[in-house]
Amino acid sequence: MKTTAETIGKTVLDAVKFSGGTFTLFCQTLLAVALPPFRTRQTFEQMVKIGVDSLPIATLTSFFMGVVIALQSAYQMQKVNAEMYIPSLVAISITREIGPVLTGLVVAGRVGASIAAELGSMKVTEQIDALETLAAPPVKYLVAPRFVALFTMLPLLTIYADAIGIFGGYVVSVFKLGLSHALYVRMTFDPLALKDIFSGLFKTVVFAMIICITACYEGMRVEGGAEGVGNATTRAVVTSFVLIIIADAFFTVIFYFLT
Repeated sequence: MKTTAETIGKTVLDAVKFSGGTFTLFCQTLLAVALPPFRTRQTFEQMVKIGVDSLPIATLTSFFMGVVIALQSAYQMQKVNAEMYIPSLVAISITREIGPVLTGLVVAGRVGASIAAELGSMKVTEQIDALETLAAPPVKYLVAPRFVALFTMLPLLTIYADAIGIFGGYVVSVFKLGLSHALYVRMTFDPLALKDIFSGLFKTVVFAMIICITACYEGMRVEGGAEGVGNATTRAVVTSFVLIIIADAFFTVIFYFLT
């Protein structure tokens, strides 16, 4: 009983510490982003790493997700001769949920792990301490460029992933199920509302904040050398995954059930 209580207490304290630490880092980051000097070159470098370098994996995951949704829905739709509604199902599913969430998870796994490992390595080699010694705020030089880059590139990457996913549904619908090109285009865009697109993009903005702040927080508090870097990277990815899914559920309820 005592061990269980200690475990619960430690978990609660860790959650409170994480919440306070990430909120403080978030506020510091917003201030660093708003005030000059602006590290434009470093920001563009991060944009390339986050956005351009993530295009191949975003393309593969989104395309095959569109293919899977079309195939799975066709299995049921063919029973009631409703194949013409498959494009609508693919478009709405991808733009509302699957595109933003899948892209967020992919970026969290790829970029979040990289950020946590990079900052963690800088922490254990005392490079972050050196910045503080030189009166160079680590948040300004390390976190702010990554925050701006993620905030900018994740929505753009999601728009690209949405288009690729819809194209995956197009390939199945036209070449496998026999729908015409014109019918697919019409049944894709007729039921698609701006709310569906912008709700998904709003989620990606929140996901970008979650990924950046979580990864940077975990990386900048690493202790214990190489093992600590590995543990911080794992925590950053797992925590980002969980928070992204929770945030997605929260905003889905707000956008589609409370408004």
